[in-house]
Amino acid sequence: MTDLEAPATAADRVDVLGVHVSVTNLDDTVATFARWIDDGARELVCVTDMNALLHARADERLTEVYNTAGLVVPDGMPLVWAGQKAGFEQMDRVAGPDLLERAMAEAAERGWTQYFYGGAEGVADELRMAFQERHPALKVVGVECPPYRALTAEEDTDVVARLNEARPDIVWVGLGAPKQERWMAEHRSVLNAPILVGVGAAFDFHTGRLDRAPLWMQRAGLEWSYRLYKEPRRLWKRYLIGIPRFVFGVLRRPPRAV
Repeated sequence: MTDLEAPATAADRVDVLGVHVSVTNLDDTVATFARWIDDGARELVCVTDMNALLHARADERLTEVYNTAGLVVPDGMPLVWAGQKAGFEQMDRVAGPDLLERAMAEAAERGWTQYFYGGAEGVADELRMAFQERHPALKVVGVECPPYRALTAEEDTDVVARLNEARPDIVWVGLGAPKQERWMAEHRSVLNAPILVGVGAAFDFHTGRLDRAPLWMQRAGLEWSYRLYKEPRRLWKRYLIGIPRFVFGVLRRPPRAV
């Protein structure tokens, strides 16, 4: 079992374009999960990158979801650099795929139970099999791939009932941003799991549907260019328009501690 210490910086936040990003790193984030599960908390975690911040900037309600979440972890080097510029040198990237991998290893040791909710048909079950192959002691109490359309009220009630009956410690939500953040905020009050985490495309990375950039590109903040190369039609607008918007936004509103 990993020796997790209580995170010293969990309460610190950095305002980046109006979103209060947590000053954290992978170790502190998983340590926070351990504390929440032990305490029976009911928290929401947003794994947040530049694209998510730009969505929130244009949506007051979405900004509120981020700013009332238990953790808003920096999934992207631009957010890390923003935090470091604001004086938090200990801030580090917490990418969705890395958080999922690290938490599964910890969960297998500690007996935490998981529920995977999201992805295309069959993805959540493939994710369960992939992680249980790597961590045989891992307890997955449910998997579900909802349709892309909006659920009816009756269907949504059934989803809540299934999740609460399964009694997971962590619900991993892979619906993509900002849909997953809205879903978690809407369901936080009716779901009993201690933690809801939105991890975007992490399901696809861990089931082999997407491959990640080389480590040096991740560390240099160039993972976006690798993803753009892989999926130009889907992602060109996100990066070729989004990056200048983010840069100019940060120049006009420098990051600051909150």
